[in-house]
Amino acid sequence: MESVYIARHHSHRVAGNQCSSALTKHIKAPVNLVWSLVRRFDQPQKYKPFVSRCTVSGELKIGSLREVNVRSGLPATTSTERLELLDDDEHILSVRIVDGDHRLRNYSSIITVHPEIINGEPGTLVIESFVVDVPEGNTTEETCYFVEALINCNLKSLADVSERMAHA
Repeated sequence: MESVYIARHHSHRVAGNQCSSALTKHIKAPVNLVWSLVRRFDQPQKYKPFVSRCTVSGELKIGSLREVNVRSGLPATTSTERLELLDDDEHILSVRIVDGDHRLRNYSSIITVHPEIINGEPGTLVIESFVVDVPEGNTTEETCYFVEALINCNLKSLADVSERMAHA
């Protein structure tokens, strides 16, 4: 099913100077619980360990902007991100970085959350894909590796938080 979901929801237009990838994570927690964390555009710090603070001004809707402060240790301090899509029925969140102090130019991501059964229990398949410019001085491989490492860290943290909440 992963390839079906990726084909359906995770298509990015990739230019010659960009890289793109899709990553998956199986989480031993119900889809509604996982989605309740993922959908919080205004509170990514609930599971993203590199986010120290996030502020959204005004009503949360498509086009809303969030200002994210990044924890030290990453080559970034701030990121301004726009909510591109939030679909509670299909469990799809799409975000585009529009500004900030970092090297991720023209970054766009899509995250989808799908119910599955893991060892006879309700579980969740999370898929996150992205496209981003390759910065001058970096290779496509280096850029993809860096972004994939960040996303894998976020997905592991999402699994940890979700599973802790599910089994509390």
